[in-house]
Amino acid sequence: MSATPLAAEWPLLAKERTIATPDFNRWLVPPAALAIHLCIGMAYGFSVFWLPLSRAVGVTHPIACPAGMNLVGEVFATGCDWKISMLGWVFTLFFVFLGLAAALWGGWLEREGPRKAGVVAAFCWAGGLALSGLGVYVHQIGLLWLGSGVIGGLGLGLGYISPVSTLLKWFPDRRGMATGMAIMGFGGGAMIGAPLADMLIKHFATPTSVGVWQTFLVLAAIYFVFMMGGAWGYRLPPAGWKPAGWQPPAEEARRKAMMTDGHVSLEVAWRSRQFWLVWAVLTLNVTAGIGIIGMASPMLQEVFAGRLIGVAATFNELTTAQRAQTAAVAAGFTGLLSLFNIGGRFFWASLSDRIGRKTTYLTFFLLGFVLYASIPSWARAGDMVLFVACFCVILSMYGGSFSTVPAYLADMFGTRMVGAIHGRLMTAWATAGVLGPVLVNYIREYQLDHGVARADAYSITMYLLSALLLVGMLCNWLVTPVSKKYHMTAAELAEEKKLADDTHQHVAADVAALAGAVRQSWLVPLTWSAVWVPIAWGVWITLQKVAVMFR
Repeated sequence: MSATPLAAEWPLLAKERTIATPDFNRWLVPPAALAIHLCIGMAYGFSVFWLPLSRAVGVTHPIACPAGMNLVGEVFATGCDWKISMLGWVFTLFFVFLGLAAALWGGWLEREGPRKAGVVAAFCWAGGLALSGLGVYVHQIGLLWLGSGVIGGLGLGLGYISPVSTLLKWFPDRRGMATGMAIMGFGGGAMIGAPLADMLIKHFATPTSVGVWQTFLVLAAIYFVFMMGGAWGYRLPPAGWKPAGWQPPAEEARRKAMMTDGHVSLEVAWRSRQFWLVWAVLTLNVTAGIGIIGMASPMLQEVFAGRLIGVAATFNELTTAQRAQTAAVAAGFTGLLSLFNIGGRFFWASLSDRIGRKTTYLTFFLLGFVLYASIPSWARAGDMVLFVACFCVILSMYGGSFSTVPAYLADMFGTRMVGAIHGRLMTAWATAGVLGPVLVNYIREYQLDHGVARADAYSITMYLLSALLLVGMLCNWLVTPVSKKYHMTAAELAEEKKLADDTHQHVAADVAALAGAVRQSWLVPLTWSAVWVPIAWGVWITLQKVAVMFR
């Protein structure tokens, strides 16, 4: 296979330069994955920019566009402020282009290796933020959509899938835990990035600027450094490597867990019935969860209103100052959901190693159905503790669905092409990224337009989402093992891994120095501290906000 132009010009990006020697310490790979996922996970925290951007021109208050101005005029206008509904399209574009990038370039990632994908992701994500900063500076929302939504979304897709197949190869004994470690970073990105962005906005704010374009540029620089460090930390195991003392499960155990002993090619896998059933499973579970994430703060404020601050008043009866107080309490709710989103990614994926992927998803759907269906009752009863508890468990399962699905795919289709297969599956996320917010937002608006009280505007939505989970449970029940007739033949496997075998011999000397360094006791804790320090800071900030909610 000939090298790509990028590999020819930058040989350190070539896949063969990432093959490790057998004594490489595999625990150096998860922090590299976390470094990238913590950066791109800021996509979940972009709502921190909406309010300041909605008054980017007026600074102290929004300046509305002239009455009668059409959408095209609002897009290109420089003298009036953007509506939050216009800014919200960035969030939708994120997940649409994440899914497209993962689907289109998952196979390329398998051929070229995770390092090159991580580097491209860093340029796209950081470059998109920088372009967004320019868009804010010249007040052109099209540049914001293009920068963060499109280019940044492409970086999200490549960055998200870049570590998946790598970690599955390094941790065949702990597939769920391995992907859970990395993908929990995506859930934690907003927990770190949102308060950091808020601090930067306040630092750069002046009487003539809301401080957002400067914040975009600073974040772009920080994320670029961290993502490049993560990309350079990726390594692939040599052919035939396995953990010391580990033996693959016996045939009976593999059969019960639906774990294949072969490998299925991308072109065969994505056309299979099993692939599309898992696609539906992920789509339905994520549709329910992502709709809640996008409306978590206003939902809590509108349902409990004055009760959040000890005042007997509906949301419409609150003063401006009181609404600001409820917003602060809701920020704690959002932060608490982020914590459970993160923890769920590790907890549920690790649990799936013990109880199986199919059983794990059955739990998601059954428990989710009960929780979604009970939320309106807790809202009417005014029980905020149980209301919040339901959403915390729901968000843990939302995160757990993302971290468990790569292991689900690896069990059914093998690990050889799982990165590419997972990439195709991410179109489920793109689909859910549109369906979830649309269902929650438009049903809410319809209810309000027809006179339903704000506190009751989410009940029908909750019942609808619980029904979707029942459909997802049916799809999960229909998943069966992939027939052996679809496995790659010995000749196909030999041809596919020939490059890896040859290049390992070629670069053994190149990685010898690194392998020696890995054996030093300080290197592993040092790399882990690089990601755990910002995570700990984010947890601390979040807990402070949560304390306000239950004060």
